[in-house]
Amino acid sequence: MRIYTKRGDGGETDLFGGGRVPKYAPRIEAIGAVDELNAAIGLAIVSQDQLLGALLATIQHDLFQLGAELAVTASATVTSRMSPLERERIVALERLIDRHEEELPPLRNFILPGGSEAGARLQVARGSCRRAERRVVALAQAESIRGEVVQYLNRLSDLLFVLARVANQRAGVADVLWQP
Repeated sequence: MRIYTKRGDGGETDLFGGGRVPKYAPRIEAIGAVDELNAAIGLAIVSQDQLLGALLATIQHDLFQLGAELAVTASATVTSRMSPLERERIVALERLIDRHEEELPPLRNFILPGGSEAGARLQVARGSCRRAERRVVALAQAESIRGEVVQYLNRLSDLLFVLARVANQRAGVADVLWQP
């Protein structure tokens, strides 16, 4: 199997469930933003401890599944064979947020991205997650998207924020406080 097909040379791409759309289509924008988020998390993994790295690797698998779900239109017949991201994955993110927040001092100020390298990389991933969420919400205005997709991205951005603070704390580096 070759990596290049030349099918996209005219500015269109194939959807998983069939059909072709322009590469600038809202669905492709959403898929691309999720892909960028997955890459940002991959970059963040290399600077994390083993436990946070393993947790982030699990999230990468979730994001790949979420991206595959986005690559199928509601009318495609392949939808019935797709395994959508389960609601339980959102609950799992909430549990992770709660568990990791217990390690942290209460947040009393806004913080800026930064601190340790591991924390800064997680903040970059958080920003990518927010962009992916915006793209998916925009897509949901025009097409049918399960609410769980948006909910997952919303919780994930919160988790990435908390994990950035955890990474800073574990590195012995203070969060960077916003100075108005």
